[in-house]
Parts: sequence; structure tokens; C-alpha cells
Amino acid sequence: MSPKPVVPLAIISPVRDEAQYVRRTLEAMVTQTVQPQEWLFVDDGSTDDTRAIIESYTRNHPWIRVISRDNRGFRQLGSGVIAAFKFGRERLNSPDYQFIAKLDGDMSFPPRYLEVMLERLASEPQLAAVSGKVYRPEKDGLVEEFIIDEMVAGQFKLYKRAAFDAIGGFTQTILWDGIDIHRCRMKGYRTLSFDHPEARLFHHRLMGSSDSSVYTGRVRLGRGIWFMGYHPLYAIASGLFRMHEKPYVIGGLIIIASYLYAAVRREPQFPDREFIRDLRRWQMRQLRTLPLRRMELRQ
Repeated sequence: MSPKPVVPLAIISPVRDEAQYVRRTLEAMVTQTVQPQEWLFVDDGSTDDTRAIIESYTRNHPWIRVISRDNRGFRQLGSGVIAAFKFGRERLNSPDYQFIAKLDGDMSFPPRYLEVMLERLASEPQLAAVSGKVYRPEKDGLVEEFIIDEMVAGQFKLYKRAAFDAIGGFTQTILWDGIDIHRCRMKGYRTLSFDHPEARLFHHRLMGSSDSSVYTGRVRLGRGIWFMGYHPLYAIASGLFRMHEKPYVIGGLIIIASYLYAAVRREPQFPDREFIRDLRRWQMRQLRTLPLRRMELRQ
């Protein structure tokens, strides 16, 4: 069997206590039709077998590595994930990569996923980042974790390196995976998620449930969209839209209530005021031009 083509792609995976899922992610990657130049796991304080599982793959796949950060004692979403990502990027072995990705340790995807994504990136000069659509296996079927086409799944962000550097990388804040997309738009780039039968993402954990519970995740999301600078109308529409997802109805109400709570308390917001003004202009255009049923209102 001839060796797989190696693509100039560096993947960084911040992980913490992912022993239940990470083997699926590893299997999905090692069966890809193309091979990344480097895949670096950053073990962010795991207390289970996460590191041992990853190390069992490094013996046969030397392009996979795992390093560790000091254990802070708890899972820190948002800023903690990006701190681990930046820690990993500073320790990559291959400085000449042309693409960079952040990949979670609870995902799986078909063998041609990377091939399809990289072909799409190569086809459009102004396309900065791509992902497939995200589905959650549930009982005997799949439930889509809906995002509009302009958004890119935070679970597997695949960027052209030049565009990633142009926006300053990921912000070490909550909702970093929405801020980067709007920064791309402000810089004149496009971002895209698209459905392709050979390039879907399968998320093996309910979105927003990795820290305590999905209810905690909805509180965090509501306060996060205040931090990001959402227009109040868009924030309310976001909560209404999320009522059709688990936990039904109450999840959307929690988002709205948490946003309003943060607004009343005048909690800190993203410090780039021009970003917030541009974001709100974009959101109002979305409210005017898109039917509510087709909106992705999380980012």
C-alpha cells in the first residue's frame, strides 16, 4: 500500500478527561485519506486514561504527539481551551504548515473529511476557514447541531494559516468560536460550514454539556452572548430559536434570562467596541433578511 499524501496541516487538540470519546477521534484521523503534517494533543490536566489512550496511537503514528499542561484542578471552557491551544501552537515541531486546526477530543468524521475540507479551502482565495455540519448520534439516528453556513463548527476549526494570523488567532475568552468568525468577515474573508455526505462531523456529547450540565452550558451561553456584544433583539431571537433543542423550551429561556441578567448587571463585554458595532449591524441584517427557522443565533 502506498503511503498517504501528507498535507501541510497542523492540528491541535486540547483535551481533558476524554477517555470515553478520544479513541473515536483518533480512529477517525488515522483512517483519513490524507495525513496531517502534525497532530498535537495538549492534555490539560486529565485524571482518567486520556493520555494513555493517545500514547497508544503515537507508537504507530509518529505524527501524533501528546504533551501536558499543569493541572489547574478543573475544566475551564472558553479561555482555558484556547490557553491550551496556544500552549500547543508554541510547541509544534513543524513551522512550515499552511493550515491550522483546532479539534476537540469527542468527535468523529468520515475518511475523506480532511480531503474534502482542504479541497474547498483551495478552491476559494477568500475562504479563511471551513467545517462540515455537525450531527449528534442519538438512539438510531442523527440530530443536527444547527449552524448557518457562514459559521464554522467550533469542534473542528480548519483555517488557512495566513487568514488565522491575519485575525490574530483565537481570543482567549468565552465564545472565541464566534468572535473569530466575525473578525474574519471584518477582514474581508469568508467562512463556511457545508453539508457533504463524506465530510460530516459527529459530536458524541450534547453541545454545552461538558461542564457540569447542559443547563450550566445554557447559562454560560446567555452570559457569553452578552460578553460578545449581541444586539438585544438578536439575543432574544437566539433564545427562541434554541427552544427546539434539548433541553426543550427551558434551554432557550435560560439563554435569554442569562443574557438579561448580565445586561442588568453591566457585566464586562468584549473590549473591541468597533467589533461589537459591526457585529450588531450584521445581526440586524440577519434579522431582516433571514426567516427565523433558518437562523443560527448562537454566534
